[in-house]
Amino acid sequence: MEARTLSSTDETTTPATTFRDLGVSTELADALEAEGIIEPFPIQELALPIALNNSDIIGQARTGTGKTLAFGLPLLQRTQENPGTSKRPRALVVVPTRELAIQVAADLTTASKRSGGRILTVYGGRSYEPQINGLKEGVDVVVGTPGRLLDLENQKHLRLDAVAAVVLDEADKMLDLGFLPDIERILTKIPDERQIMLFSATMPSEIVTLSRNYLRQPTHVRAGDDNEIDGSVITKRIAQHAFRTHQMDKPEMLARLLQSEHHGQSMVFCQTKRACDRVASDLKSRGFAAAAVHGDLGQSQRERALRAFRNGKINILVATDVAARGLDVDDVTHVVNYETPDDEKTYTHRIGRTGRAGRTGTAVTFVDWQEMPRWKLINGALDLDFHEPEETYSTSAHFFEALQIPKGTKGRLAADKRGEHAGLEAEEVEDIGDTGQPRGGDRGGRQARSRGRGRGDAGRTETGGGEQGGRRGGRNRNRSRNRTRNGETVAGAAPEQKPTVSAAAERPSGASERSGEGDGARRIRRRRRTRGGAAARDPENT
Repeated sequence: MEARTLSSTDETTTPATTFRDLGVSTELADALEAEGIIEPFPIQELALPIALNNSDIIGQARTGTGKTLAFGLPLLQRTQENPGTSKRPRALVVVPTRELAIQVAADLTTASKRSGGRILTVYGGRSYEPQINGLKEGVDVVVGTPGRLLDLENQKHLRLDAVAAVVLDEADKMLDLGFLPDIERILTKIPDERQIMLFSATMPSEIVTLSRNYLRQPTHVRAGDDNEIDGSVITKRIAQHAFRTHQMDKPEMLARLLQSEHHGQSMVFCQTKRACDRVASDLKSRGFAAAAVHGDLGQSQRERALRAFRNGKINILVATDVAARGLDVDDVTHVVNYETPDDEKTYTHRIGRTGRAGRTGTAVTFVDWQEMPRWKLINGALDLDFHEPEETYSTSAHFFEALQIPKGTKGRLAADKRGEHAGLEAEEVEDIGDTGQPRGGDRGGRQARSRGRGRGDAGRTETGGGEQGGRRGGRNRNRSRNRTRNGETVAGAAPEQKPTVSAAAERPSGASERSGEGDGARRIRRRRRTRGGAAARDPENT
C-alpha cells in the first residue's frame, strides 16, 4: 500500500487554534504557552495528529518552519506515559551535526519543562564520561549524531532494545554526508515494533528507498508547495542582492553593509576556515562584535560562539557551512555570502538563516570575478534576476541605496556604537572535555574520510576538530622543563636538576626509544655543542 500524502494546501486540513486542539497533553501545551508558543505552524498541524497516533511519517518543510516540535511533542508525550530507564531510552532523534543536536535538544527541553522529560545530547568532540553518566542515570529521549550513538551502543553504554520511536531529522543532509550505512545500522538495532518519523527538506531517491525498507505505510505530509520545499523558489520574505566585487574591497564593503539601517544579528558565510578567521579578525579590528565558527575550533569554542550569538553578546557570526545546519536563531536580519557558495542548494540553505518564523530578512552575495561562472549556475538554477551582477565598490551609490546604508558610513564602527554588545569575551567557555581528534572509536569522522566523503560537515560532525588538534604530536610532555640559553640554565628551572635534552630530539634516525634506569637501559647520547668551531661552555662543568 502506497503512502498517503497530505499537504498544507489540501482542503481536508483544518487550521487548529492551539496545540491542545491537536491532542498535545496539558503539561506540554502549558510549557509552550509559557514561552509564547500558542499557534502551531502548518507542518505541526499536519504532522501532530498523525504522529500522536503512533503512525510513521515522512515530513517535508523548509527550514525554520517548526519541524522540531512536529516530531518532538509526540516523542515527549510518549515518554510521559512510558519513561526510559538506565541506558534504555524510549525515543531517539538522529541528526547530522552537533549544532543541530544541541538545537533540537534545547527545543525539547523547553517543551518538557512541566512534564519532567529527560533529554540527553550525545555527539563527538565531547568527552564520553558525561554522556555515559547521563545514560546510566536514566533518560527518556536521546538526541545524537550517528557515529557517537553507535560508539556508545557498541560499548554497551546505550541500549536500543527499548526504543519505541525514532526520528531522522534533516535526513537529506545525513545522506549528503554519507551517514546512510550508520542510519541503517541504527534502525536494525531497534525493535520491530516502533514508530519512525523521517523529516527532510527534499526527497532524494535514497530517502524513498529508506522509507520503503524501514517505514510501514507512512503518511507523507508537506507544508508548502513542492517548489518552495525543494528550494527552487526562495521565499519572498528575503530581499536578495548580488554584487560583482573586487577581492581587496570586500572587507570594506562588508564593514559598511553591517552598519545598514535595520541591521541586527547577521551571519557571514565563507568557503574556508582560514577565510572565516581572517574576516572575523578584521571585523573585530574595525570595532564589530564578531566571532568565527568552523570545524578547526574545539567544540567548547564553537558552542561558546553560538551561545554568544544567540544571547546577543555578539551580533556577527562568521562561519563555514557547518553553522548553516542546526543554527536556529529567529531574529537574523542579514546573511552575507562573503564568497559565492558552491551550488544552489548551499545558497538556499545559507540565506534560509534569515526570514524565519514569519520575519523578513536580507541576503547579500559578493561575487568575485573568478566566481562568475559558479554564480551564473546558481542564478539559472534558482531563476534569480542577477545573471550579470552590477560591478560594485564600497563607495558605489547604488550599494548604499540598495542596502539602506546611511550616507557617510565608513569601514569602521563608530566609537559610540562599540559598547552595544558585550563581545565574545563576555561569554564563558564551558568545560565540556573536548576530545580533539577521534579516540576510542569515534567512528563517524573516520568513516567519512575513509569513504572519501570528508568534505563539508562529514569529517567535522564526528571528529570534533579539538582545540588541541593543531598542537598534537609535536611536544613530548614528559621531557624536562629545564630550559637553557647559551649553555646556561634559564631562570625558572629547578636548580638541583641538570639541563636535559629531549630524547626524541636527540635520538638518531631509527634508534630505539628505550631508555631508563638499570641494566639493559640505553643511555641517551648527548651531542657536544660548538660555536664557531670551538666547544661551547658545558653547563655541567661550570
